[in-house]
Amino acid sequence: QVQLVESGGGLVQAGGSLRLSCAASGRTFSSYAMGWFRQAPGKEREFVAGISWSGRSTRYADSVKGRFTISRDNAKNTVHLQMNGLKPEDTAVYYCAAGPGYGSVVVPTTSAAYSYWGQGTRVTVSS
Repeated sequence: QVQLVESGGGLVQAGGSLRLSCAASGRTFSSYAMGWFRQAPGKEREFVAGISWSGRSTRYADSVKGRFTISRDNAKNTVHLQMNGLKPEDTAVYYCAAGPGYGSVVVPTTSAAYSYWGQGTRVTVSS
């Protein structure tokens, strides 16, 4: 069982930066692949970024490549999403998710692959 708590959301102007954090409970955090998803009003939840259990593999949605960076610290049970060059279309509720992935270099990009979810943190980017 993993419990996830996101933080770091807020209101920022276009072009600005935010750093989202996800704190995980449980001794098995390092065995999970971690992902960030987002859901904008009226839209479906979409994959943003993911990182393998070891941190050696990462994947990004095309819409955020070059602007967002995902990282994890297994010693501190945390995963971060550094968001630079924010755009109004990045406005959404951002969710942290954990899924089985120990020993794999594959980073899942679908919601169904993730077993545990946080409550979300809201990001609003003004133009």
